[in-house]
Amino acid sequence: MQTSESIKPDRVKQQVFRERALAPLDDWQVHAWGVTVTLGHRRVALQALGQDILRLVLCDEHGDVPLSTVGVLPDAIQPEGEVRVAAEETGRTVTLRLGTWKVKIDRDTGTLDATDGAGRVIAAGMQLFSPAAGGVGAVFEAAPATRFYGLGEEPGGLDKRHEAYTMWNSDVYAPHVPEMETLYVSIPFVIRFDEGGASGLFLDNPGKTKFDFRTRFPAYEVSAATGGFDCYLIAGPTLKDVISAYTRLTGRMPMPPRWALGYHQSRYSYETQEEVLALARTFQDKDIPLDAIYLDIHYMDGYRVFTFDRNRFPCPQQMCDELRDMGVRVVTIVDPGVKQDPEYRVYRDGIANDVFCKSVEGDLFIGDVWPGASAFPDFTDDRVGRWWADQHDFYLQQGIRGIWNDMNEPAVFNETKTMDVGVLHRNNGHPRTHRELHNLYGMLMSKATYEGLAEKLGGERPFILTRAGYSGVQRYAAVWTGDNRSFWEHMAMAIPMVLNMGLSGIAFGGPDVGGFAHHATGELLARWTQMGAFFPFFRNHSAMETLRQEPWSFGEEIEHIVRKYIRLRYRFMPYLYTLFREASETGLPIMRPLALEYPDDPVTHNLDDQFLVGRDILVAPVCRPDVRCRAVYLPFGTWNNYWTGEQLEGGRHVLVDAPLATLPLFVRAGAILPVDLGETNRPGQLAFEVYEGTAGEVGEGRLYEDDGLTFEYRDGHYRDRKLTAEFHHDHVRVKAAVIHDGWGHANAEYLIRVHRRVGSVTEAVARGLSFEVRVNEPD
Repeated sequence: MQTSESIKPDRVKQQVFRERALAPLDDWQVHAWGVTVTLGHRRVALQALGQDILRLVLCDEHGDVPLSTVGVLPDAIQPEGEVRVAAEETGRTVTLRLGTWKVKIDRDTGTLDATDGAGRVIAAGMQLFSPAAGGVGAVFEAAPATRFYGLGEEPGGLDKRHEAYTMWNSDVYAPHVPEMETLYVSIPFVIRFDEGGASGLFLDNPGKTKFDFRTRFPAYEVSAATGGFDCYLIAGPTLKDVISAYTRLTGRMPMPPRWALGYHQSRYSYETQEEVLALARTFQDKDIPLDAIYLDIHYMDGYRVFTFDRNRFPCPQQMCDELRDMGVRVVTIVDPGVKQDPEYRVYRDGIANDVFCKSVEGDLFIGDVWPGASAFPDFTDDRVGRWWADQHDFYLQQGIRGIWNDMNEPAVFNETKTMDVGVLHRNNGHPRTHRELHNLYGMLMSKATYEGLAEKLGGERPFILTRAGYSGVQRYAAVWTGDNRSFWEHMAMAIPMVLNMGLSGIAFGGPDVGGFAHHATGELLARWTQMGAFFPFFRNHSAMETLRQEPWSFGEEIEHIVRKYIRLRYRFMPYLYTLFREASETGLPIMRPLALEYPDDPVTHNLDDQFLVGRDILVAPVCRPDVRCRAVYLPFGTWNNYWTGEQLEGGRHVLVDAPLATLPLFVRAGAILPVDLGETNRPGQLAFEVYEGTAGEVGEGRLYEDDGLTFEYRDGHYRDRKLTAEFHHDHVRVKAAVIHDGWGHANAEYLIRVHRRVGSVTEAVARGLSFEVRVNEPD
């Protein structure tokens, strides 16, 4: 714990800039693939990857363009067809043209401006420099009003202006507060948002990097302490365009199994097989939907991964079978540390196959974690990844279908809290130190796990949850925000954290509902469950020696509220599942800041105490105790109060009643929401909720369906329908048109529920995949 002694005047050091600009511009060469320029003592390559992405990368010591990391998809860095390249000199300025991109470089200072084909300046006054401490950085001009989004799960508000963040995956159990500059996930990608549009910057460097929007305000600095400077400038011009282009580079989320979207229950720990089964039976007896139960580290034999403690869990396969009959899957925690024990099969096999991390001299790296002294697989080697994947046969044989990767920053119980930075990773024949690759470790662990399960599950989709990651982790795992606490402040901070994860390509994310550490209250659990029901990932998790926070832990009133919102999650499942499909196709987030859908409305630009699910549902959680009403900002348009049916005009704040059992929830007029009228985790009758718009308008929606379990959707075995609603003075005409039909199962009929402007609801029945139904005004 720090005291006031830590800020004694003789200990406080002021920022002093000691750096050398990469200048002047000495020469340039035009190649078939792009241009290289010499700035001072360094060679820089420029390559256009289409009209919306420009790669600017420092060449290695031999003057060659370095390889990208595994965070970037290989196909994404290939130019789209032939790119015309040219260079011209005018006075002290050299202008390079790469396709539609134009880069102007000042010969004396080396500063450059990059402009896209529409004439928008994507990088202004970019000055590359070498810090005195080593590495490389760049300074960019910006306006005082510029907003900055992204950077993954960093704490604090939605807009990162005036803050600074270090990308270095770190195990942080201390309470998460806005001033923290490092957490478990490092996504070195930022979206710059100005009144004229949006642009992006992705620095593909898995070592320690920094994004500083504070020190040089309004300019900002991006720097890397080691390794190279491989920078992708993304043109936009909209926020959605930037996210789409970034996820084209780093990949998009595959469709998870449908059960992964449901309600999940966890604790550190459910310690016996009977406790797990009793837990599931209680959910069943209380008619609370449940899709997964998590086993934390106490299920293992002495915390050895790929084992069960046979005293606590004598028949894990029987347990999994019984749970599966109840519709519940088991997700087991798996950490990277393998106990150093010559009698432990996994450790012996790892030594025999030479899979563990070593120093450059060949000594095994051993660090203390839960099982004590442990070795760590070198996931930078694909051969090791396959070895790790094969170990999961142990879990699959027990009937387990989900894996939870934790402690994979990697966390180590030592002074630095991680692996020695001098460890030399194999890196598929291109050795690099841990200092250079640290932030990749957790993602590569999840990659090995996902790819192994995808191969072994007989066509089923795996579900992987990870704590640590790097850009591209969305291709393999969902991400949760780590060891939060049962604080109202942490509940509130979860909103901008998960919003920025979504803007950073990680569409499938969420916090521990109720908070992990400290003690929840019934009111906090109720409010957090209301909010969590609309996050992409929905898991209740709590720590040892804290008050239990299962849905029934705080009495009947809280249990009733928690049950209501878990059921509401399943009611909206068809809508959510359709949004997951959109995320897998476009990279756009499921949970969205209002600025994403209403970028021209300045009120939304740093609004982070409410959010959208897709474009149609607005959620305004109550994040303070004893609050029974709150101000909600409704963006321009008309919005329906979900509970009362009242229609309200947007473009203003409204004061909304929010008794403990009520989450302020609004639906956009004109929306068509596919919903499930069942109240469990088993699908029931499908209905379409139509929210009436103005006469003459046409509302739109979408419904995506597949088997929810296998990869057959990739072969066309799915159904996709476009929904429309034409609004007239005396009726609403609702239509469904099949875009693609490769899935045999079909509901015989559907309930159409039209929510009228006056607050009433009119119902009709539709039959067939494609239909057209006229719903008249009530008499």
